[in-house]
Amino acid sequence: MLPSISDFAVEGVDPAHYSRLGGEWWIAVADVTGSTQLAQAGRDRDVNFAAAAVVAALSAVVAGTGGTAACQFGGDGAVAAIPPPCRAEAERVLAALGHWATAELDVPLRVGMVPVAALEAAGLDVLVALQDFGNGNSFGLFLGAGVPSAESWVKAGSRWRIDPRPGPLPGLEGLSCRWRPVPARRGVVMCVIADAVAPGAQGLTALARLQASIEAIVPTERAAPLGDGSRLVPKPLPTLHAIALETRVVPPARRLLRALRAVASGLILSTVHRLGRRVGALDVGKYRRALARRSDYRKQAGGPRLVLDLTPAEADRLEAVLAAAEAAGEIRYGTARSRATTITCLVGDFMADRHVHFVDGADLGFWRASVIYKRKLGKG
Repeated sequence: MLPSISDFAVEGVDPAHYSRLGGEWWIAVADVTGSTQLAQAGRDRDVNFAAAAVVAALSAVVAGTGGTAACQFGGDGAVAAIPPPCRAEAERVLAALGHWATAELDVPLRVGMVPVAALEAAGLDVLVALQDFGNGNSFGLFLGAGVPSAESWVKAGSRWRIDPRPGPLPGLEGLSCRWRPVPARRGVVMCVIADAVAPGAQGLTALARLQASIEAIVPTERAAPLGDGSRLVPKPLPTLHAIALETRVVPPARRLLRALRAVASGLILSTVHRLGRRVGALDVGKYRRALARRSDYRKQAGGPRLVLDLTPAEADRLEAVLAAAEAAGEIRYGTARSRATTITCLVGDFMADRHVHFVDGADLGFWRASVIYKRKLGKG
């Protein structure tokens, strides 16, 4: 049973609230290759959709054994902690995801799994917790250098890679993109990626100091890019492109029905939104508030991964804090500014209030921040 975190600002960088994974666990990694070309072609929603599909499928794998998955969306990729009983199925599903993303979305997806034992042998920690929103709705959080290293190992060579091959995929039917991008309320949406330079306790101390500095500039809860949900506006109808994405999660024989369902649910959602009141089981106001609360705008994947709605002055101050910490040799970081926040939804069971939501800066903010970060590591 993984520990849960409810107050990210206080507990998110405290290793006492995390569990150290045993060597029998695995770290699953997926990332979109060719993101530059896809971004230039304006296909950022396709990239986000492929990354969200990884979280959806691996969450379903772990849930199938009665567990709660520690999975995390990264804009153009995803990571997950895979418990020992799920290893074989997770490997099969990753292979199927690699094939599906290329064949159905034309989004090449690199996938792999790294044993925690190999990370431990290299002196790399993997600390895991769940960011808990109640009722089984959660995201994975990761401290230590293990997860960023696992991502690098899969990208760098073939030892831990998994070859794509066709196969059934669980969990994808809940994926959708029904909401308009949310413009910055306070001035600018900033994506932040930062990792500690030093390993172990020294690195965790540097990250705790960085988080405190960020919270001093603006409490991150106040900078939530979706706010309280009141500014969320559903699309009157799903775009043809959004429908095309959603139909790709089911076999060809079921795609017309899936398209009709997407149109119908979009019409119902936008109509109830315009009426401004509850209709039957659908209370759009309540759903929007829950959606905003359950967005993954604050997470840890070795270090902080943030999507924040800031004033220009706050964004400048945050950049200065990050630059000073980097100049002191404590962190490496990348940032990207966007005009809006994009949302990809995973709705497991609407009637049971099971839904979580993945956010990114418009035009692949996380990916743009990662490009800057990788350049500093000599990997760009």
